[in-house]
Amino acid sequence: MEDRTLLEIKNLVTEFRTEDETVKAVNDVSFTLNKGETIGIVGESGSGKSVTSLSAMRLIPNPPGRIASGEMLFHSKDGIIDLAKVSEKEMRTLRGNEIAMIFQEPMTSLNPVYTCGDQVAETILLHQKVSKKEAKERTIDLFKQVQLPRPDVIFDTYPHQISGGQKQRVMIAMAMSCNPSILIADEPTTALDVTVQKTILELMNELQIKHDMGIMFITHDLGVIAELADKVVVMYKGKLVEQGTVLDIFTNPQHPYTKGLLACRPPLNKRLEWLPTVSDFMTVDSDGVMHETNKSVEEVTNSLIISPEQTAKQHEKLYAQEPVLQIKNLKTYFPINKGIFGKPKDYVKAVNDVTFDVYPGETLGLVGESGCGKTTLGRTILKLVEPTSGQIIFEGNDLTHLGSKEMREYRKKLQIIFQDPYSSLNPRITIGEAIMEPMRVHGVYDNDEERKARVMELLRRVNLPEQHFYRYPHEFSGGQRQRICIARSLALNPKFIICDESVSALDVSVQAQVLNLLNELKAEFGFTYIFISHDLSVVKFMSDRMIVMNQGEIVEMGLADEIYANPKTDYTKKLIGAIPKGELADIKASIAKKKGLTEVVV
Repeated sequence: MEDRTLLEIKNLVTEFRTEDETVKAVNDVSFTLNKGETIGIVGESGSGKSVTSLSAMRLIPNPPGRIASGEMLFHSKDGIIDLAKVSEKEMRTLRGNEIAMIFQEPMTSLNPVYTCGDQVAETILLHQKVSKKEAKERTIDLFKQVQLPRPDVIFDTYPHQISGGQKQRVMIAMAMSCNPSILIADEPTTALDVTVQKTILELMNELQIKHDMGIMFITHDLGVIAELADKVVVMYKGKLVEQGTVLDIFTNPQHPYTKGLLACRPPLNKRLEWLPTVSDFMTVDSDGVMHETNKSVEEVTNSLIISPEQTAKQHEKLYAQEPVLQIKNLKTYFPINKGIFGKPKDYVKAVNDVTFDVYPGETLGLVGESGCGKTTLGRTILKLVEPTSGQIIFEGNDLTHLGSKEMREYRKKLQIIFQDPYSSLNPRITIGEAIMEPMRVHGVYDNDEERKARVMELLRRVNLPEQHFYRYPHEFSGGQRQRICIARSLALNPKFIICDESVSALDVSVQAQVLNLLNELKAEFGFTYIFISHDLSVVKFMSDRMIVMNQGEIVEMGLADEIYANPKTDYTKKLIGAIPKGELADIKASIAKKKGLTEVVV
């Protein structure tokens, strides 16, 4: 019988040394990857999942990191090779040829000064004895396989000229260029629209079947794992806490951390008061000892369900009020193809004749694919982008024609939380100063002493210690930086906050904490939100009503639960259909498809 084993990781320890201590980022991890199999490695940021994959590729920077002990046995065509012990020269022949990797952020993985085609062709020329002409033909063929539009045109296109989803396809083409035995995919779909994500996952599945490839798929999204993986490895603080078949992990999770990750995902078939978090299933004391709560996922989730009658009562009260914001026939056009005298020949209609109301205390969800106009709409409402025509009426006052000086007064009441918390914070100033800055600009409080006291109060409110006042942005995780941005948006006591993709790049467990925090703050301060996201499950959990946008226009609007249950347009149906739900029926269907069966019996 043929040996199907591809990679055996045995007791792997990868550590990083600092001046003060040695941190074991991967601590005694063991698992096996077979041909034609996908292993899903899940866990929060800092769990060690990415370091495990970088160890397999021998890409750990030394110093400060090193593979301290353990084996990584690669079953190649020429015999078994221990990747932990081979020379760098030997590793270079394997890397990209036998073992390939797709990184999380395609923009930083592609060289901006070379065309997409040249970068893929270079990989082929490096590892295979072919001519430049053959390398180009093979690259264009790969672009066709990954379903890139106009493959011959994209060959001569630079990375900045194509979308995020297209860049990710170029990265997949590059990874597949030498028909590798193992493909490592590190969060390859995190920031992509659900529809693009679905096509990327289907594509990876097809390529795996075609090449009998082993895939190591790293993600924090268990919904994605459910529809793609055969086996699941759960990591927590560098250790492997649970592993098993995808069906076992989803139907009968053993470790409290796994239960927490499963429960954190916003459910689509029910409305919850707040999202469960890992702390509902386990707590860690000051000595680092874990304590289980011994609760099941169903037990925790069922205690948080809001009945349709409760929701209807809340909505009746909400929509009996006068709107706080009225958007009337709003248009935001961007000129393109300017003529000789600078006169535009055409326009991109980013927001095209949009009308809706928002009520005090409401969360209005705004959903759609990249390029649908949702972010431009949010920024136009705040006058960060000037509207072409229409009205923005806030608290009875039309903001449309106000100058920057007149708008300054409204800036206190209207705030925004941006998608990327890192680029929203100045790396040169402490986070305490960053939160105080808008208070100084708007003359809130009499002196810095009073402002500092307010900052300390805000840090406590977003669950950050007061001593973090003196730290810089790079010293925080993504989830902590997003809390800092939330604290800064609260500094001026606003009434209305636009959340623009504010949780899209966060781990599912951190995302749950941030969403719960936003809802707590809304209840405490009476905020009104517009919540922008491409993730329909998150929008459904957060929103009272939902607007679906496509190509600058509203295609559907109504109560969030009703839109999900009975979508009216094909576009909305497509968005809902693309959500990785992680339900038992989907897992069974995925297993059956891989095995060529009609159904799987548990």
